[in-house]
Amino acid sequence: MTIGAFLLVLGPLVLMHELGHYLVGRWFGVKADVFSIGFGREVAGWTDRRGTRWKLGLLPLGGYVQFAGDANGASVPDPALADAPPEALKGTFQGAALWQRSLIVLAGPLTNLLAAVAVFAVFNMSYGVPTSAAVVDGFAPNSAAQAAGMLKGDRIVAIDGEKVAAFEDVVSHVVLYPGKRIAIEVERAGRQLTVPVTIPAVVSTDRFGNRIERGQIGISSRLSFTPVGPVTAVAKGFDQSVGVVRFMVAGLQQIVVGERSVRELGGPIKIAKYSGESLAMGWPAFVSFAALISINLAFINLLPIPGLDGGHLALYAAEAIRRRPLDARSQEWAFRTGLALVLGLMLFVTLNDIASLPIFGR
Repeated sequence: MTIGAFLLVLGPLVLMHELGHYLVGRWFGVKADVFSIGFGREVAGWTDRRGTRWKLGLLPLGGYVQFAGDANGASVPDPALADAPPEALKGTFQGAALWQRSLIVLAGPLTNLLAAVAVFAVFNMSYGVPTSAAVVDGFAPNSAAQAAGMLKGDRIVAIDGEKVAAFEDVVSHVVLYPGKRIAIEVERAGRQLTVPVTIPAVVSTDRFGNRIERGQIGISSRLSFTPVGPVTAVAKGFDQSVGVVRFMVAGLQQIVVGERSVRELGGPIKIAKYSGESLAMGWPAFVSFAALISINLAFINLLPIPGLDGGHLALYAAEAIRRRPLDARSQEWAFRTGLALVLGLMLFVTLNDIASLPIFGR
């Protein structure tokens, strides 16, 4: 079930990502030579009437679209076309205008983001938008907030000077920051006062044995679901997707500066594990997990690393500033460096995944 769930999550998301590239490229008249889901040796495939080879690769950990004029699936320009006249570049990726190439590259991550927004919007339409006021409705046992002097009925208006509009804003200031001391401004009986609270690190274990450590000050708020129409559902879905990205950026920053362990980085093995666990919890949980992975794919691909979509966009930004592309040697070294970084990161997170397996203990 775990393997099936993994393929059911990653396969459609990679397909949507690459279709984003392919369809926008086709819109601009750029021919695709290869459309691949997976890497390595071809397992199955066919060639359509436009000459595009559609295929499945042996290693189902990604995909690529190789456009005409590309030397490989990483969209490295074919050196043979470096000095080709404009007529010879017609229909190739290099022959497209700079803004068209940028949109073709951006279309992949954008498709993944829109897919996540669509999932959240459907949930909002089906169940309503979850809303909870930033008002303390209760306390957990051994609550740090209660010990610091907060009372039931307190309305939280700001944390560390940043305004709080809803209870999820409180969560975003707490969950990723165990050990941090924060100043919570509350409104009580018409008066405003500040309550300093040190966020405890709370460790829990879910039904699958996963150890989860997060910041928690031990307060709760009353949750309700508000029915909404399609426009509001989509708008809220966009806000929810942006919120996920903010959490990811904050978590990554903490890992970079050493505030969180690199062991929290996960790769394909962890994705497979959590895919199977979310499927066991039911289809709503599984689809929600797929939406989170879709946002992850978009975020990772937009990192400014040569070889990824963000790296291509960075090179195009340099081309726009210089009013000419980087020379072939510079681009080659950029892509080699980017490939080394991506492969190194993949190796690291895979070893990280293996080390976290139960056979190695804690």
